[in-house]
Amino acid sequence: MSEQSMIETIRSVYAAFGSADVPGILAELTDDVDWASETTSTVAPWYGVRHGKTEVAEFFEQFGSTMEVEEFTPLSFAANESDVLTVVRLRATHRASGRTVAMDLHHRFGFRDGKIAYYRGTEDTAQTAAALLP
Repeated sequence: MSEQSMIETIRSVYAAFGSADVPGILAELTDDVDWASETTSTVAPWYGVRHGKTEVAEFFEQFGSTMEVEEFTPLSFAANESDVLTVVRLRATHRASGRTVAMDLHHRFGFRDGKIAYYRGTEDTAQTAAALLP
């Protein structure tokens, strides 16, 4: 798979995220995908390592039921023979508290046989905690 093809796959995954098309996202993943937010914090329900499509679907359900996304703008893409790295601008509001976060997310996607087999994302966990905690 070429670097440009991998980037286009990530663009399509981001478009699916923007339209709440979780099955569209899952279609781009390996059955044994390793998916996680890279944090030791447990404040957000979507934090933690997920394995397989069922657990990744739970990740998106937990994020979506907790946060309302107001902006999700990919800012940059870089790729090599097996990975795509991105920076995304996120603004979202915690549904329960009404508090908003605005931050850049950093994503790393690893590919195997044309599918996403590995994902790690980083975010400003202090902002997330401030939005979610009472």
